[in-house]
Order: sequence, then C-alpha cells, then structure tokens
Amino acid sequence: MTQTTDWIEAIAEAPPELEPLFAPVRMLAGAGPKVEAALAKLLRCAPDQPPRLIDLLWHFPVGFTDRRFRPCIADAQAGRITTLKITVKKHKPVPASTRAPYKVTCEDDSGVIDLVFFHADRRFLERLLPVSEERYISGAVERFGERVQMPHPDHILTQAQFEAMPDLEPVYPLGAGVTQKLLRRFTGQALDRIPEIRDWIDPRLKTAQKWPDFRAALDLIHRPLGDGDIQEASRARKRLAYDELFASQLAIAVMRRQFRRGGGRAIIGDGVLVAKVRAALPFRLTGAQEIALAEIGADMAAPRRMLRLLQGDVGSGKTAVALIAMARAVEAGHQAAIMAPTEVLAQQHCETIAPIAAACGFRVALLTGREKGRSRAGKLVALVSGETDMLIGTHALFQPDVQFRDLALAVIDEQHRFGVHQRFALQAKGGAAGCDVLVMTATPIPRTLVLTHYGDMDVSKLNEKPAGRKPILTRALPLDRLDEVVRGLARAMKRGGQIYWVCPLIETSPKLEAAAAEERAAHLRQYFGDRVGLVHGRMKGAEKDAAVRSFANGEKAILVATTVIEVGVNVPNASVMVIEHAQKFGLAQLHQLRGRVGRGEAQSTCILLYEGPLSETARARLDVLRQTNDGFKISEEDLRLRGGGDALGTRQSGDAGFRVAHMPEDAGLLQSAADQTKYLLAKDPHLEGPGGNAAKLALRLFERDEAVRLLDAG
Repeated sequence: MTQTTDWIEAIAEAPPELEPLFAPVRMLAGAGPKVEAALAKLLRCAPDQPPRLIDLLWHFPVGFTDRRFRPCIADAQAGRITTLKITVKKHKPVPASTRAPYKVTCEDDSGVIDLVFFHADRRFLERLLPVSEERYISGAVERFGERVQMPHPDHILTQAQFEAMPDLEPVYPLGAGVTQKLLRRFTGQALDRIPEIRDWIDPRLKTAQKWPDFRAALDLIHRPLGDGDIQEASRARKRLAYDELFASQLAIAVMRRQFRRGGGRAIIGDGVLVAKVRAALPFRLTGAQEIALAEIGADMAAPRRMLRLLQGDVGSGKTAVALIAMARAVEAGHQAAIMAPTEVLAQQHCETIAPIAAACGFRVALLTGREKGRSRAGKLVALVSGETDMLIGTHALFQPDVQFRDLALAVIDEQHRFGVHQRFALQAKGGAAGCDVLVMTATPIPRTLVLTHYGDMDVSKLNEKPAGRKPILTRALPLDRLDEVVRGLARAMKRGGQIYWVCPLIETSPKLEAAAAEERAAHLRQYFGDRVGLVHGRMKGAEKDAAVRSFANGEKAILVATTVIEVGVNVPNASVMVIEHAQKFGLAQLHQLRGRVGRGEAQSTCILLYEGPLSETARARLDVLRQTNDGFKISEEDLRLRGGGDALGTRQSGDAGFRVAHMPEDAGLLQSAADQTKYLLAKDPHLEGPGGNAAKLALRLFERDEAVRLLDAG
C-alpha cells in the first residue's frame, strides 16, 4: 500500500474528535424509533443510514420567532407574537356536544386574556394551567370583540421553564410529521455536543473575513441571542459554505493527483484508421472539434491516464469526436468502449457508429441489459478474446462478467447521469494499466460548476455548430391556443416535416406521465390517424425501439413522448418540437429537448405550451429559451435561477450535493477555497502536518472522504 493510499484510508475513519457529530440521533433523550424514522425522511438520509447529529446541524432554520415583546395584557397588540406573565383565573369547559372552544381565563394587574383551545383535553389543560398559579405564555395575540385572546399558545411555561426559553426561536423547514418543538429540542442537544475542532481555514483569511470558529458559527445560526447575532449568522453561514467548498476542492485535487499517479500508457497509432474514420464522416469537422481532438490526442499519447470532460451543446458533434478518439485506441491495438445512460441512446450510438465501422474495417458490438442467454455469452467471448474492437453499451458494462482483452479508452456519455462510482468501475475494466477516460455531456456546464464539480478533469469545449445549422425559432404560447398549434402541425406535415410532442413532466408518478402521453397521442390521432406514434418510459425496450425507429424512418410524422427522448434520438427531418406544460421543466432540460430538432437543413421551430399563471421563475425560464439558442449562456442562467447540484459523485444526479454552499451566490468563495487547496497540497502533499490533519477533519465533516475512498478503485 502506498503512502498516499495509507492516509486516504485514514481519512475514511471518523477521527475521535468528530465521533460525537456522527453519533445517531437515537442516542438523544426522547428520540425513539418513530422519531428517528421521521427525521430520516425529513433530513433526506440514505436508506441504510440513520439520521445523525451532523444531519440535524446541517438543517438550518429559515427564520426566527421573536419572543422578546413582553408587555402587560392591556398593552398587548393584536397580530404580534407576545410573551405574558399571567395568573390562571378559571377554566371554561364546554359540553362535548358543541363545537365551541375550551377557554381558560387568565389575568394580570392590567387586564384579562382568554386562552382558546379547540379539540381540547380538559384534564391535560387543568394540569398544565392550575387555577390561581402563575404561568408564562407566548404566542400570537388576537382581539375578539372587546376581549383579548391567545389561541393555542406556543408555550405555557413555569418560571423555571421560562428562564430557559430563548428570546429568538428558530423556525425550521418541516415535513414527515416532525414539529418545530421536536426539531428545536434535538438540535439544541446536538449543539451542546459539538466538540472543539482544530480549524483548517488559513488564519489570515479567517481574520480578514471576520469569520467565527466552526462551533460558534453553528451556534450563531441555530440559536442567536439577539439582533447582532442574527446579523452575524450570515457571516457564520459564509464561513461554513467556505468550509464545504474547501472540502470539495481538496477531495477533487486529491482524486486528480491519485488518478494521475495511477500509471497509464501511451496510446499511439499509425493514423491509418483515424484517417479512414475521418473520411467516412458525412461532414467536415468544425474548428472546435479539431481543437478538442488535438487535446484528447495529446492526453492519449502521454504515459499517464487521461481524464477529460468533453462538453458541448446539443448537436455540436461530440459523438464524432469520441468515435475518432476510440479509433485511435483501436488502431494502436487496444479496445475502446462507450457507455450511455439509456438503451435508446446506446442504440442510437450503435446505428451511427456501426456503418462507419463496417466501412473502415473494425468490429463493433452493442451490449445492454436486454441481452440474454447465448447472444450475451457470445458477445462476452468476443470481447475477452479481442475479436470486438469497440463496445457500445449501457450500465450492463459494469457487470463483473463483462471483461475486455485490453480496454484502453472508456467514453462515458451524459456524464451527469453517472456518479464517480460508475466512472471508476468502468475504468477498472482496463486492468492493471487502467484506461483513459473521456466523459461527455450535452448539458453545457457553467464556469463555476466546472471548477466545483469537475475540477479533477481537464476540459474541452465544443462551442461551434456544424455548418448549415439554422437557429431554432422558439415561441411560448398558452395552452388555450392548443387548437391553433394542431393546425400548425398539419401545415408542417404538408411540407414534409416531422414533429416531436413532449408531454408534461410528472416527477412523482411515471405512471401518470405515461398516461398523459397516451391521452395526448389519442387526441392527435383524431386529427392525423396512424401517423402519430407514441413512446414513454413504461413501455418495454423493444416497444420503445420500434416506436423510435418508425419515427426515424418516416413511417410516423408525429412522435408523442415523455422525456425519454431528451437524449439519444437523432432525426434530421424533425423540424418541430412541442413541449406541453413547459413551465414544469427546468431550463437545461427544455434546451435539451429543443435540441432534438434543428439537425437538418430546414428551419426548425420549438413551441413552449404553458399553463398560466406563470411564476416569476417559470416566466424567466421561457424568456431565456426564446431569446437564445446558446447552451452555454443558458447554463449560466439556469445556475442563477435554480442553483447547482452534486456531481462529485456519490449522490444521485439532481440531488443537492452541497448542504451549506449555494451557487452562484457563494461562487466568490470558490476561488479562495481552490487557492487554499493548492497551497496546502504544495506545502504538505500527504496532509501530515498540523494544517493537513485539520484539513482531513474538513473532508470527514463534509463527507468528501467517500469520494476520496474511491481512489482505491482506480
């Protein structure tokens, strides 16, 4: 085991000083199995992981209830949160047969107030509010005629309990049946257990920013003592956001260094096969494609592993670049593989690559989860013997029985659909020498997120479209103009065009999403008969393939679909994209869907059908789509409107990877975090000194050690 691997393994173990934070919530007073299950759901814990104290601490309040207004009853103000010292005068129970509320009349020297309870338990209230005894109450005051009342007080406290009540009470996001009182109680216990932790922030930066210590920062956020603390809580959150970005940047830097040290081989061919592939392409490469190929070629020729991100807008020619890179590996005597997230996309790659492979004399195979029995066994034999030069597949490529003779280049398409686990699992198929990795995304990535999420990769960008491509005209129309849109489809079909019709996104129910597509297809068939096809995610693989194929070869003029066609369908004759309930889709997804048209010579149109009234954010998304076809500009705007997600690798795509940091508002902290990472690793490469050991705590605290642990798979 290398020295580097030794300390990576050490990071994976919770340092003793952090153990209290990773203790399960069940150890807190009053946290039984039901509470634990509810908190696990609220805090979005992994299925096999019980909620921990650190999960509670990262669940920040969204505001505070101010209980400092403490007048006498006569000076109480309707609608204001008020805290009063009262004496219980009498209870006014009501017959069970009526719906009238239970009232408890209380007083002080200045007046009388009624405490109002609906569906009350009389015996409980008599114990809580004994007649003639003093209590403190806090809640919203109302006036009912001439009388002052407080419905269901938030607090009814004895003198001792009142002394422990905070002036400012945090208000947390709720769900799963968890109450504010429960969250406050358990979060308070968790705060009391925070240990003293060595600081990893550069002292000069900490002083310049006036940031508090780690423990003080969490205390300021969860239980401020006054207005000054609330103002300081913003500074405290910035400090914790910086901590999280620093941990992320450090994990990425270590992964990159380990990947580079993992050995590799120079992949250098004679150029013959690459020349044949170039000649077989039905178009001339753009300047951006040539630059990307030069960068990839230099990486492959170097005696170290390549890890490069190829990002390009829809239709910018990523597949052609990947094919030439794979041909370079094959002509050097090795094998190559390309992995896609769906069978539809894998099939599309095969249909694009197979004719070129046949013309150029190398052997290609397709492997998906649908392959069974003899067919699968035969392909596996051909792969391990070296008879297959290039494998195209889906997640099926991860299976243990999929073995290559000599995999030298792995291409991962639609990188955001896969995590680091999958990347390393595929890379491991290259054996002891490993293999070069090229990951591709058709979703242009904002500059900030390239550094945040893909800092371990070199980046190539395709920012040109092939010659002859016309910008797609985009219109936004309300759904009540549906009949007008249908008449427009008839005109487009007369001109020989084909149409995609994408149905509403229903994230909570794929079944309802499929039903919506079936209903729309039935509606359009009333106008266009059997020229309307249908594809959705609940169809069997063979049915989906047949539906897409009938559209691609022109048998169907309209393809009604769910977002299953977001990637992987390339029909140059398709010139109209209709997106129904467009306000339900994200900006990047709308741009991806729009990219299914505009691939031929005809002028293409995208119609965004929306249901009003639109929220401000939804209207902004549709306006951006109407104003530009530039995916890189759209990605920056999408980040501004929606924020960033996790791509470091251990969480599913779409899940927020940062618990504290938010993009783009915290982007200003990112460069400082990257700079501190570089400085630290240059001074202490193995994180063995005081600063390095403190940095390991940050990795563990923000659970970036999971990403670092994956280095052993490389």
